[in-house]
Amino acid sequence: MCAVSADAAELHVLNWKGYGADEPWAVEAFEKATGHKVVNDFFNSEQEMLTKLRTNPGLYDVVMINAAFTGQALAESLIQPIDTAKIQNYADISGDKANSPMLNQDGKVYGVPWVWGLTAIAVNDKSFETPPTSISVMWDEAHKGRVVIRDDAVEAIQFGAIASGQNINDIKDMDAVKEKLTSLMPQIRTFWSSENDWNQMVASNQIDIGTYWSGSADRAKTQFNLPVSLVIPEEGAVAWLDAFSIPVGSDNVEGAEAFINYMIDPEFYVEWVTKVGAPVSANEKAVAALPEDAFNRAVMGDSKVADRIQFQAPVTDEQRKEYLAIWQELKVGAQ
Repeated sequence: MCAVSADAAELHVLNWKGYGADEPWAVEAFEKATGHKVVNDFFNSEQEMLTKLRTNPGLYDVVMINAAFTGQALAESLIQPIDTAKIQNYADISGDKANSPMLNQDGKVYGVPWVWGLTAIAVNDKSFETPPTSISVMWDEAHKGRVVIRDDAVEAIQFGAIASGQNINDIKDMDAVKEKLTSLMPQIRTFWSSENDWNQMVASNQIDIGTYWSGSADRAKTQFNLPVSLVIPEEGAVAWLDAFSIPVGSDNVEGAEAFINYMIDPEFYVEWVTKVGAPVSANEKAVAALPEDAFNRAVMGDSKVADRIQFQAPVTDEQRKEYLAIWQELKVGAQ
């Protein structure tokens, strides 16, 4: 172990705030082990992340990207190939994640799988004697004015697709999606944008149920002791894969490789889950290191759950514009 010197190489990381990579204890451990000084910056949406990469060329050394957006970052020459031979823990990434076509192109790796999880629904335990099993609970009049949904057009449209019995990556009937989401709007209390928003609302007993990320629900219960339970509806849930990439122009590629290796290490992951709560690691050895009854092993690893989740695929610019237009129209109608 080595202490960080005054002239230690800075490592600029772009990520969601409060998402593992900026945990103070993790940053401290990484800095002591490698001598690299971590400087974190944050974004609140994938579009903001892409904008920061475009407008700050050469500033960032590591960026966390939802794999569905990796192709867009690559098409815009915002990220560079990664030499996985220099990332020891890469060998333990599950094959389906490591070989994802969203992260690989022309025999080169542009994203190292980190964690995956679900956008499902989470409930305020105080509002339910027994957890619901169907997505239809969001439309239940008993919860009118106490339902929330994330303010994200792509996520909302995909949620509507699941609610209308469709494939999120091949929506055949957009009118059915619009109709389903339109009927949901009178139920909505607000549109949330951050994990802190969601947690504060449930802490003050303002909401009963809402869309939420699996890792966030785990953190709400583990770290903040909130009455929150994740529900993976029988109709299904949206699954996503987050990966680390190295931006073009990075001044500290060596540090980036070391950081990515640390973040997919089983020791870090188990501590992250235990102390904070986290999504599912893409590293098979990391998941296997959890207790057998751990949520990310027992539930998220359940084949019955796997059968009803749908992983996000890349969305075209045309689709994104369509989704945004629909979502903006729905929100205006809800006001």
